[in-house]
Amino acid sequence: MMTSSQQEKIRIEHEAARVFMRQYERSFHVPMRHIWHNEPRKPDVSCYLDKVRLDLEIAHLYGSEEEAMLVLGRELSDETRIALQHLLQTEPDHRLLMALNTILQSKSLKRYHSERVWLVIRNANPLWTRGELLENLDKVSVPPEHPFEQIWLLGDMVGASGIAQLYPDYI
Repeated sequence: MMTSSQQEKIRIEHEAARVFMRQYERSFHVPMRHIWHNEPRKPDVSCYLDKVRLDLEIAHLYGSEEEAMLVLGRELSDETRIALQHLLQTEPDHRLLMALNTILQSKSLKRYHSERVWLVIRNANPLWTRGELLENLDKVSVPPEHPFEQIWLLGDMVGASGIAQLYPDYI
């Protein structure tokens, strides 16, 4: 039986995947359909990209503990809490870049039972704009070893600001 926090985590991951899929379809005119949740050792969500299976690992970009708790609707793990506290000690002008690099470093260490995995990072901080995300893309440090075929940024919670490809090359 799933706890309410596990159910909420799945709901938020599905929501992020749906927003990303709509934006991807709108941008590239390639259908993405039928999402479902996966068990651990697999990426969070699976779908079909033009009838070919694709797995999506979902991450959220936060600016503070409070923001993360509000978006997630639950208590944070110790690892997440420590990372966010460290982020708050960083100069405000560098927080966005540090948060992105922290997510990329953490996710690069994961291994999945999957042939194709894309990482989707959804910006959950309403103070960070698409423009700021794009201005920082060339400064982001994608680890040389990671399991992702592509890495995408979703500019805001509802997708109004669109998507940007971070890896292999941002567009």
